[in-house]
Amino acid sequence: MMNINEINKRIKQRPPFQMIERVTKLVSGESAEGIKNVSINEPYFVGHFPDTPIMPGVLIIESCAQLCSLVVEDEPSDDKLYVLLKVGNFKFLKPVIPGDTLEITVNKAREAGTLISFEATVCVDGQVRAKGELMFTAIDKNSVYAED
Repeated sequence: MMNINEINKRIKQRPPFQMIERVTKLVSGESAEGIKNVSINEPYFVGHFPDTPIMPGVLIIESCAQLCSLVVEDEPSDDKLYVLLKVGNFKFLKPVIPGDTLEITVNKAREAGTLISFEATVCVDGQVRAKGELMFTAIDKNSVYAED
């Protein structure tokens, strides 16, 4: 189990973009389970949608991706960055709304060289709300802003 302080030592995202608030299970290199509490105070609810607040699907995917990053790296790297390369077959079965607690599970499905694929499932109160596949690749952190 990891609390918010332990998570902050391992992932690069910070509020308001940090999505994983607790890790309930972590098997390094294999799988993880984590929690995201959805609050009406999150800034995206101002415009998505004012009369019927719904968590954007892309942020549900980002929550899964952040949990995957904890599976991939035991210690954060200063020179390497794992970036989301592909999102596949993601389905959103029911909206996520303020007050929901996302129970996220990610399992490594495949690894080939610098490519790593995960299967992700997001539940609320035991009911699947979203599921799909995520693929990551490792890049040199210094190459992100390098002139070509």
